[in-house]
Amino acid sequence: MSDLPILYSFRRCPYAIRARLAIAASGIRVELREVLLRDKAPEFLVTSPSATVPCLKDGGSILDESLDIMHWALGRNDPESWLDMPDAGADQIAQADGPFKDALDRTKYATRYPECDPAAQRAMAHVFLRALDTQLQGQTWLYGSRPSLADMAILPFVRQFAFIDKALFDAQDWPDLSRWLETFLASDRFNTVMPKIAVWKSGDTPLLFPERG
Repeated sequence: MSDLPILYSFRRCPYAIRARLAIAASGIRVELREVLLRDKAPEFLVTSPSATVPCLKDGGSILDESLDIMHWALGRNDPESWLDMPDAGADQIAQADGPFKDALDRTKYATRYPECDPAAQRAMAHVFLRALDTQLQGQTWLYGSRPSLADMAILPFVRQFAFIDKALFDAQDWPDLSRWLETFLASDRFNTVMPKIAVWKSGDTPLLFPERG
């Protein structure tokens, strides 16, 4: 059995994606366990207080929030200086996790929110995205020439929103936002954290993440 920290994850979940991004950037190795959300493993349900991914078990400590996992990894090793960003970056992450994610969910999962107008919710999401587009003018990332925690915490949710209706997203007048997203999607870092893996079952050989050549 591996004595590494254990990360319970789900490949497509934006919260889990950003946790994996930070762990990959830090170079800290974990045992990666893919969770089937409709049939959650008993070990996962015992570990995660909220029964949601991502969840990190490090010895006797449990981290059940994706941002906490990002800070856990980068606090131990931050070779790309993702944590070096203005205080405004934390505010943007909070906006993404709050009002933008609410609007995203009410657009993507409209049938779950019959009291909401999906077109109005999409328009609310667009306000946040247009502000990002304005900020990105003349620079590769939100705070300059290199990515920060804000970029990597927000981009998985922009990706999720874009693929609700990619043609509609691409038709919008936000060239810098689109370029930012496409840079992310084409990056080695993103592709490193997105391979399909088998759902974890008790007794499986530990799957180490990130892989090393």
